[in-house]
Amino acid sequence: MIKFLLARGKDNSTFEEVYERRAEMVYRVCFSYLKNAADAEDITSQVFEKLLKHAPALKSEEHEKAWLLRTAINMCKNHLKSWRRKTVNIDDYESLEYADAFPNKDLIKTVFELPERYKDVIYLYYYEGYSTAEVAEILSKPQSTIRSHMREARILLKGVLEDEER
Repeated sequence: MIKFLLARGKDNSTFEEVYERRAEMVYRVCFSYLKNAADAEDITSQVFEKLLKHAPALKSEEHEKAWLLRTAINMCKNHLKSWRRKTVNIDDYESLEYADAFPNKDLIKTVFELPERYKDVIYLYYYEGYSTAEVAEILSKPQSTIRSHMREARILLKGVLEDEER
Protein backbone atom coordinates (compact mmCIF):
# COMPACT_ATOMS: atom_id res chain seq x y z
CA MET A 1 0.00 0.00 0.00
CA ILE A 2 1.36 3.39 -1.00
CA LYS A 3 1.52 5.88 1.83
CA PHE A 4 2.31 9.00 -0.09
CA LEU A 5 1.31 12.38 1.26
CA LEU A 6 -0.13 14.43 -1.58
CA ALA A 7 -0.57 17.81 -0.06
CA ARG A 8 1.95 20.01 1.53
CA GLY A 9 -0.76 22.36 2.72
CA LYS A 10 -3.58 21.77 5.18
CA ASP A 11 -4.87 18.49 3.73
CA ASN A 12 -2.42 15.64 4.33
CA SER A 13 -4.39 12.96 2.50
CA THR A 14 -2.68 9.85 1.24
CA PHE A 15 -2.98 8.83 -2.38
CA GLU A 16 -5.33 5.99 -1.48
CA GLU A 17 -7.68 8.32 0.39
CA VAL A 18 -7.85 10.74 -2.51
CA TYR A 19 -8.38 7.89 -4.96
CA GLU A 20 -11.18 6.39 -2.88
CA ARG A 21 -12.81 9.77 -2.46
CA ARG A 22 -12.56 10.99 -6.09
CA ALA A 23 -12.08 8.11 -8.53
CA GLU A 24 -15.78 7.69 -9.32
CA MET A 25 -16.21 11.42 -9.93
CA VAL A 26 -13.20 11.55 -12.28
CA TYR A 27 -14.47 8.48 -14.16
CA ARG A 28 -17.94 10.04 -14.60
CA VAL A 29 -16.43 13.23 -16.01
CA CYS A 30 -14.21 11.26 -18.38
CA PHE A 31 -17.09 9.09 -19.50
CA SER A 32 -19.29 12.12 -20.14
CA TYR A 33 -16.62 13.51 -22.48
CA LEU A 34 -15.47 10.32 -24.17
CA LYS A 35 -18.67 8.23 -24.20
CA ASN A 36 -16.51 5.13 -24.03
CA ALA A 37 -15.88 3.11 -20.89
CA ALA A 38 -12.42 1.86 -21.89
CA ASP A 39 -11.15 5.33 -22.79
CA ALA A 40 -12.72 6.79 -19.64
CA GLU A 41 -10.93 4.19 -17.52
CA ASP A 42 -7.63 4.92 -19.28
CA ILE A 43 -7.90 8.66 -18.77
CA THR A 44 -9.01 8.21 -15.15
CA SER A 45 -5.92 6.16 -14.44
CA GLN A 46 -3.75 8.74 -16.22
CA VAL A 47 -5.24 11.53 -14.09
CA PHE A 48 -4.34 9.69 -10.89
CA GLU A 49 -0.93 8.77 -12.30
CA LYS A 50 -0.33 12.48 -12.91
CA LEU A 51 -1.49 13.24 -9.37
CA LEU A 52 0.93 10.69 -7.96
CA LYS A 53 3.82 11.75 -10.19
CA HIS A 54 3.52 15.52 -9.75
CA ALA A 55 2.08 15.60 -6.21
CA PRO A 56 0.69 19.13 -6.43
CA ALA A 57 0.14 21.02 -3.21
CA LEU A 58 -3.60 20.63 -2.77
CA LYS A 59 -4.66 23.03 -0.05
CA SER A 60 -8.13 21.67 0.63
CA GLU A 61 -10.64 19.08 -0.51
CA GLU A 62 -12.23 21.71 -2.78
CA HIS A 63 -8.85 22.44 -4.36
CA GLU A 64 -8.25 18.71 -4.74
CA LYS A 65 -11.62 18.28 -6.46
CA ALA A 66 -11.05 21.27 -8.76
CA TRP A 67 -7.55 20.07 -9.70
CA LEU A 68 -8.78 16.55 -10.49
CA LEU A 69 -11.75 17.81 -12.53
CA ARG A 70 -9.70 20.30 -14.53
CA THR A 71 -6.98 17.72 -15.19
CA ALA A 72 -9.53 15.11 -16.26
CA ILE A 73 -11.31 17.52 -18.59
CA ASN A 74 -8.05 18.68 -20.17
CA MET A 75 -6.84 15.12 -20.65
CA CYS A 76 -10.16 14.12 -22.24
CA LYS A 77 -10.01 17.06 -24.62
CA ASN A 78 -6.44 16.18 -25.55
CA HIS A 79 -7.48 12.59 -26.12
CA LEU A 80 -10.31 13.66 -28.42
CA LYS A 81 -7.97 15.97 -30.35
CA SER A 82 -5.39 13.23 -30.80
CA TRP A 83 -8.13 10.87 -32.02
CA ARG A 84 -9.07 13.35 -34.71
CA ARG A 85 -5.45 13.69 -35.85
CA LYS A 86 -5.08 9.93 -36.19
CA THR A 87 -8.02 9.62 -38.53
CA VAL A 88 -7.68 9.35 -42.27
CA ASN A 89 -9.45 11.80 -44.55
CA ILE A 90 -12.37 9.87 -45.98
CA ASP A 91 -11.72 11.53 -49.36
CA ASP A 92 -8.69 9.26 -49.60
CA TYR A 93 -10.77 6.08 -49.32
CA GLU A 94 -9.44 4.61 -52.57
CA SER A 95 -5.88 4.64 -51.24
CA LEU A 96 -6.85 2.77 -48.09
CA GLU A 97 -5.86 -0.88 -47.91
CA TYR A 98 -9.34 -1.89 -46.81
CA ALA A 99 -11.16 0.03 -49.57
CA ASP A 100 -11.95 -3.38 -51.11
CA ALA A 101 -13.98 -4.16 -48.00
CA PHE A 102 -16.81 -1.94 -49.22
CA PRO A 103 -19.36 -4.27 -50.82
CA ASN A 104 -20.63 -1.77 -53.38
CA LYS A 105 -17.75 0.34 -54.66
CA ASP A 106 -20.01 2.43 -56.90
CA LEU A 107 -22.24 3.36 -53.97
CA ILE A 108 -19.35 4.31 -51.69
CA LYS A 109 -17.83 6.34 -54.52
CA THR A 110 -21.14 8.18 -54.90
CA VAL A 111 -21.24 8.80 -51.14
CA PHE A 112 -17.72 10.26 -51.23
CA GLU A 113 -18.70 12.57 -54.08
CA LEU A 114 -21.39 14.20 -51.93
CA PRO A 115 -20.67 17.59 -50.33
CA GLU A 116 -18.61 17.17 -47.16
CA ARG A 117 -21.43 17.89 -44.72
CA TYR A 118 -23.42 15.01 -46.25
CA LYS A 119 -20.65 12.53 -46.93
CA ASP A 120 -19.34 12.64 -43.37
CA VAL A 121 -22.69 11.92 -41.74
CA ILE A 122 -23.62 9.17 -44.22
CA TYR A 123 -20.23 7.51 -43.90
CA LEU A 124 -20.14 7.63 -40.10
CA TYR A 125 -23.75 6.49 -39.73
CA TYR A 126 -24.00 3.74 -42.36
CA TYR A 127 -20.44 2.51 -42.80
CA GLU A 128 -18.98 2.99 -39.32
CA GLY A 129 -22.21 2.26 -37.43
CA TYR A 130 -22.33 5.36 -35.22
CA SER A 131 -25.67 6.62 -33.93
CA THR A 132 -26.82 10.13 -34.84
CA ALA A 133 -25.91 11.27 -31.32
CA GLU A 134 -22.38 9.89 -31.71
CA VAL A 135 -22.02 11.45 -35.17
CA ALA A 136 -23.15 14.77 -33.71
CA GLU A 137 -20.50 14.55 -31.03
CA ILE A 138 -17.76 13.52 -33.45
CA LEU A 139 -18.57 16.36 -35.83
CA SER A 140 -19.34 18.84 -33.02
CA LYS A 141 -22.77 19.66 -34.41
CA PRO A 142 -26.28 19.47 -32.95
CA GLN A 143 -28.14 16.19 -33.42
CA SER A 144 -30.91 17.98 -35.29
CA THR A 145 -28.37 19.24 -37.83
CA ILE A 146 -27.02 15.72 -38.30
CA ARG A 147 -30.52 14.34 -38.86
CA SER A 148 -31.25 17.12 -41.37
CA HIS A 149 -28.01 16.43 -43.23
CA MET A 150 -28.83 12.73 -43.33
CA ARG A 151 -32.28 13.41 -44.74
CA GLU A 152 -30.87 15.78 -47.38
CA ALA A 153 -28.06 13.34 -48.22
CA ARG A 154 -30.54 10.49 -48.73
CA ILE A 155 -32.54 12.68 -51.12
CA LEU A 156 -29.36 13.56 -53.05
CA LEU A 157 -28.22 9.93 -53.16
CA LYS A 158 -31.62 8.78 -54.32
CA GLY A 159 -31.56 11.33 -57.14
CA VAL A 160 -28.02 10.39 -58.21
CA LEU A 161 -28.74 6.66 -58.10
CA GLU A 162 -31.98 7.06 -60.08
CA ASP A 163 -30.11 9.07 -62.73
CA GLU A 164 -27.48 6.32 -63.01
CA GLU A 165 -30.15 3.67 -63.53
CA ARG A 166 -31.56 5.51 -66.56
